[in-house]
Amino acid sequence: MSIWSKLSALFRGTAYDGAQTIVDANALRILDQEIRDADNAQGKARDELAKLVARRRSLETEVGQLTDQSRKYESSARAAMNKGDQALALEVAQRIADLEKDATQKAGQMNELRAAEEKMRTVISQTDVKIEALRREIEMVKVNESVQKAQAAVISRSGSASGVVGSAADSLKRIKERQSVREEQFRLHNESEDRKTGADLDAKLAAAGILPGGGGAEDVLARLMAPKDEALPAPMLAIEDKVKVGPNSGNRDGSDA
Repeated sequence: MSIWSKLSALFRGTAYDGAQTIVDANALRILDQEIRDADNAQGKARDELAKLVARRRSLETEVGQLTDQSRKYESSARAAMNKGDQALALEVAQRIADLEKDATQKAGQMNELRAAEEKMRTVISQTDVKIEALRREIEMVKVNESVQKAQAAVISRSGSASGVVGSAADSLKRIKERQSVREEQFRLHNESEDRKTGADLDAKLAAAGILPGGGGAEDVLARLMAPKDEALPAPMLAIEDKVKVGPNSGNRDGSDA
């Protein structure tokens, strides 16, 4: 096989593939046009059928007329024979024979037209059924095509939505991480400030019940109901003891005495 033959085969194959691709892409349009072509062909077939019917009916009329004429001439031939006019009777008989021959010929044509008419009616009816079935199938194909396109669009949008959701989730995760870092920075800063001011130690003493003023309402009521010395808080008792044992404590006792 020469190189030119191979190139020719390649070009023909490429052209065929391209044409097939175009046909596949426009399959529904082609089917619709083929249905329209079939409808047009059916219309032409019905026109031909109408012509056959008209021709057959015309022949039926002609055969009827020839039969009527033949019967009329039969009575005339009998009358001529009754008068003894053999020549006239023979002439009328020839006319009857011609009419019968013509009627027989036209009756044969009429029967042929009737047979063609019945055959054409059958073909048209069968073709109508096939076209209607094909039309329903095409409608189903169109519906399926629409459904599949809708499904493809949903899948495409779902894929895009999934990508957007994934991106949003990543952004949310980064925001939460930044917030966690800032919260940790705030906590460390507050702890540092508490250590500077002693607030952290005061909180520990208050939690242990050692820091003054750390008692509740019940503690205050108990202190108020206790004797005077016992009612004073521990720091105040210490101060009171210092006052009692101080350098001027003797004079204060003597003057009181």
